[in-house]
Amino acid sequence: MPNRLADEQSPYLLQHKNNPVDWHPWGEAAFEKARREDKPIFLSIGYSTCHWCHVMEEESFEDEEVAQLMNETFVSIKVDREERPDVDTIYMNVCQMMRGQGGWPLTVLLTPDRKPFYAATYLPKTGRFQQMGLMDLIPRIQKMWDSEREQLLEDADEVTDLLRRSVDEESGTEAPDKDVLDETVRQLSRQYDDTHGGFGSAPKFPAPHTLLFLLRRWRRTGEDRARTMVTETLDQMRRGGIFDQVGYGFHRYSTDERWVLPHFEKMLYDQALHVLAYTEAAQATGRDRYERTAREVLTYVLRDLQAPEGGFYSAEDADSLTEDGEREEGAFYVWTTDEIRSLLDEETADLVIELFNMTPEGNYQEEATGRRTGKNVLYRDASLRAVAERRGEAPEALRQTVEDARQTLLEHREDRPRPGLDDKILTDWNGLMIAALATAARVFDEPRYEAAAVEAADFLLAAMREEDGALLHRYRDQEAAIPAHLDDYAFLTWGLLELYQTTFEARWLEAALDLLDRSLDQFWDEEAGGFFLTAEGSEELIVRPKELSDGAKPSGNAAQLANLLRGARMTGRTDLEERADALSRWAGRQVRSRPTGFTAFLAGVQFALGPAREVVIAGDPDAADTDALIEAVRSVYTPFTVTLQRPEGATPITDLAPFTEAQTPIDGSAAAYVCQNFECEAPTTDPARLRDQLG
Repeated sequence: MPNRLADEQSPYLLQHKNNPVDWHPWGEAAFEKARREDKPIFLSIGYSTCHWCHVMEEESFEDEEVAQLMNETFVSIKVDREERPDVDTIYMNVCQMMRGQGGWPLTVLLTPDRKPFYAATYLPKTGRFQQMGLMDLIPRIQKMWDSEREQLLEDADEVTDLLRRSVDEESGTEAPDKDVLDETVRQLSRQYDDTHGGFGSAPKFPAPHTLLFLLRRWRRTGEDRARTMVTETLDQMRRGGIFDQVGYGFHRYSTDERWVLPHFEKMLYDQALHVLAYTEAAQATGRDRYERTAREVLTYVLRDLQAPEGGFYSAEDADSLTEDGEREEGAFYVWTTDEIRSLLDEETADLVIELFNMTPEGNYQEEATGRRTGKNVLYRDASLRAVAERRGEAPEALRQTVEDARQTLLEHREDRPRPGLDDKILTDWNGLMIAALATAARVFDEPRYEAAAVEAADFLLAAMREEDGALLHRYRDQEAAIPAHLDDYAFLTWGLLELYQTTFEARWLEAALDLLDRSLDQFWDEEAGGFFLTAEGSEELIVRPKELSDGAKPSGNAAQLANLLRGARMTGRTDLEERADALSRWAGRQVRSRPTGFTAFLAGVQFALGPAREVVIAGDPDAADTDALIEAVRSVYTPFTVTLQRPEGATPITDLAPFTEAQTPIDGSAAAYVCQNFECEAPTTDPARLRDQLG
C-alpha cells in the first residue's frame, strides 16, 4: 500500500511511496500527529540521485522489521533537500554541530515542535564497525523518550539556542579588503595539489567558483600562480574519470585525489558552474581545449537534461541497473575490455584501451567494498596532442579516430538501462544554467546557446511565478509549487543579467532588476545585514537561516553581492551599491575567519575593489559598426566590466539606466563610452582603441 508520499511531486519522495515506513511529507499534519500521539519525529533528508540514500532505503526503509519499529516509535518525515533547502540547511547545521561533519542521507530526531536532539547520516540496519544500527538506535530512543525525556528536551533546547545564536550573531562591520584577498590566495596555494590539480586530497570536489575567483585574481594582478592553479585543474578534471569521456558532462566528485574514480551522479548545477569556469578560461587564455570542454558539457545538457517546456531537469542518478537487473553505482558508465574489442576494430580498440587506461581486471572498484569489478572508468593521463606525438601521429587525425570510437561507444551505451532522471525543474539551478548558456553564447558566438537560454528564461518567468510576480521554486508534471528561496532569486537574477549582456534585450535587464528589488523586500535582514534563505512571512521554522559559505554551489549571498554590484553599475542606482556595501560588511568577520570557504563571495569583493568598468555601446543594434564595437568588448577577458547597448532615441534602456541618455552615436557612427572608477574616457568609434581601453 502506498504511504502518504504517493501524492507528492518530488521524484525522491515518490521513490519511497511504497516503503512500509509510514512516511509523511514535511508539514503541519505530521507535526500535529507527533504532538497528538506524543511521539518524536524521525526526519530523513536526501535526494533522488544520492547513492547512499538508495542503500539506506533498500537496507532499512524497505525492511518490514525496521519499518515496524519506526512506525511504533516515531512520526517519520521524508524531505527532498532540493525541494526544501531551508529545512535541509537547518538540520545539516545541526548534524555538523553534533558530529563535526554532515552528508546525505541525513537522519535527525526531533521533538514534536521540530527541535533536534540527535543527528547522523547513513545508518545501517544493524550495527557494524562501531557504528550503531537502526535496530539498536530505535529501542534506545524509545526508552529515553519514555524515561529520560526531560534530558532529551533540554538537549533539544540547547541545540536550538545554539542554532539561533549562530544566525543572530553579528558578523562584523568591516568589509573584506585587499589583505583578505591576498591571504585567500596564499591559503589556496598551500592547499593546491601540484601533482593532480584541485585543492586538498581525497575525496576531491570540483570547485568551479574557486577557479573563477582565481581567474579574476589573475586578471587583476597578473599573478601567474593564480592562473596556473586554474588551468592545471581544468586540464586534469577534463582528462579524469570525473568527466564522462563517452557522453560528456561532469560527475559530482572524485573519490580519489587523481580525479579518476567518480561518484557518478550528474547534477545540473555542476554542469552550469563547469561551463562558466571553462568558458572564462577559454576567453582568458585563448586555449581551444577549454572551449571544446565547455561545448561538450553543453552538448550533454541540451541532449539529456533539457525539458520540452524549455527548462532543465535537475540530475541523473549515480546508480542504474546491470544486465542482471541489480542496482549498481556507475553501471551505466563503466566498460570491460571485452566490450571495447567487440565494438571496435582491433587497432582502434587497442588505442582506446591504452588511451583510457583500461585493464582486463578493471580499474574500477566499488566504493563500499573496495572490490574490483572487472570494469573500467575511462580516463586519460595525458592530452591527445601528447599521445599523438608519442605515437608519431598527427593530432587532428588521432582526435578524429577517438571521436569516431566515442560515437560508437555512445550509441552502444544508449541501449543500457539509463540512470534515473530527476525530472523536476528548479528555479535556482536553471538560473545558473541560463547564466552558463548566455556566457558561452557570448564568448563563443553560438546562437544555439543563446536560444536555449532565452527559452529557459521565458519558461521560468512564465511558469514559475505566482500572480503577484513572486517566484516559485519547483516545477514538475505541469505543476509549479513551493515558495522560492533566496537562491532562486539570486541565481535567476544572475542568469538574466548575463542574458541581457548577450542579447541586449532590455526586457531581461528589467526582469533582473525586478527580482533584485523583490529579494531586497523579502529576504534582506534590516537589523544585521545580509540575506535570509527564506522569505519574510514564510513557513515557520525553528530558525530563519542565513548562508554565506560556499558549498557545491555559491551561496545566495555571494550571488547577490555580484548582482547588486553589477546592477548598480548597469543602472547608476546608488541604493544597490549601498546594499552591496552593507552585505560585504555583514560578511566581513566570517570571511576573515576562513577565507577559502568564501571564494564565490570574494569574487564579488574583487569586483567591488575594482577597477570595474561600465561600457555603453551607442548605435543601431543591427548595424555593422555597432557589432564591431560589441565584438571588441567580447574579445577581451573583462570579468569586472558590465556592458549596455543603447539604441538611438528614447528606449527602455534609457529608462532603466538614465545615465545612458547622453551617450549617443558620434557623427552617425556607433560609439563606445568606457567609464572606470566613476571617471569616463573620451568615446571612441574605433574597435582597436576600445580593446586598448579594456586591456
